[in-house]
Amino acid sequence: MRSIKVNLDKKVLSSYEIRIGKDIIDRMALIIAKNHKAGRYVVIADNCVGSLYGQKLLSSLKDVGLNVHVIEFPAGEASKNINTVLDIAEKLLKLEADRETCLIALGGGVVGDIVGFVASIFMRCVPYIQIPTTLIAQVDSSIGGKTGVDLPHGKNLLGTFYQPCAVFADLSFLETLPEKEFNNGLAEIIKYGAIDDEKMFHTLENHMDAIKLKDPKYLLGLVENCCQIKKSIVEIDEKEQGLRRILNFGHTLGHALETISQYTITHGEGVALGMIAAARLSEKMGYLEGNETKRIEALILSAGLPGKIPKSFAGDSIIPLLRMDKKKKGDIIHFVLLKKIGMPFIGGNIEPKLITTVIEEMKK
Repeated sequence: MRSIKVNLDKKVLSSYEIRIGKDIIDRMALIIAKNHKAGRYVVIADNCVGSLYGQKLLSSLKDVGLNVHVIEFPAGEASKNINTVLDIAEKLLKLEADRETCLIALGGGVVGDIVGFVASIFMRCVPYIQIPTTLIAQVDSSIGGKTGVDLPHGKNLLGTFYQPCAVFADLSFLETLPEKEFNNGLAEIIKYGAIDDEKMFHTLENHMDAIKLKDPKYLLGLVENCCQIKKSIVEIDEKEQGLRRILNFGHTLGHALETISQYTITHGEGVALGMIAAARLSEKMGYLEGNETKRIEALILSAGLPGKIPKSFAGDSIIPLLRMDKKKKGDIIHFVLLKKIGMPFIGGNIEPKLITTVIEEMKK
């Protein structure tokens, strides 16, 4: 089991360990019992992950003497709303949860975001632990303390920055992950290569077939590398005031596409399309060479992710959603753009007409 420490400046109590390994549930339980003592523990999962792994985790925690309960809610992005938060809060009160309770998020990004949000506001905050079960959550969303739920106007418009007290990434969870969900995670890994690590980008280009077969020789290194990149950025900019914004490469348009599709486009698919759009914008604005744009598009397609925006999506209906992006400043839409692979920057005040042109090109 490998360990990465997230060191948050002047916040020793907010610093935490990311532990990565395979078949580590029993060791996970021992570490929780030893290092994260609480009066009771509540595992919160969606009904899909709960049926697969809930009982196994529950048994491991009980075997080390912990007082533990389980709460489940329906799987899917449609559950990521304030009603689910209220339902979980009511169930916690029925379990007599208090400020000595530790919540455990067992699941993908939706579960992690909801549980983190609940933990940040229940009883004015209780500790929580992230146990991500999807690739996208293991390499990205479980790290850094972003929590949130969606509103009809867009994704994550209600949320907090609230750090977990531990993250456990068990690669064995990925064995039951459907191909589409695994591909979603590859989108975030490609993102990290594009914004920070050209060497990892090369690895993805040269070994995508083995990676898609979940070859542990590559998978462990990719997960660890992404965690290292994100933790380094979060340590510098915990609240996304500057550098951390580069982690949104592909996300500005991606979130808008998710919203307009009513989440039939998944997060990874949206990010993939958003990265292609950002690369094309970078090229049209004279920052990125055309061959680099082609490399990004080719890698996204080789990962089994989409390269085309559905023809039914009107460009002029997407622009207003971009203006709802919570990272905008005034009326200025910001995109993370590239000067080259591994060299991102924040580009503001991009002409809506240029964005619409790229969207229309991507529909052909």
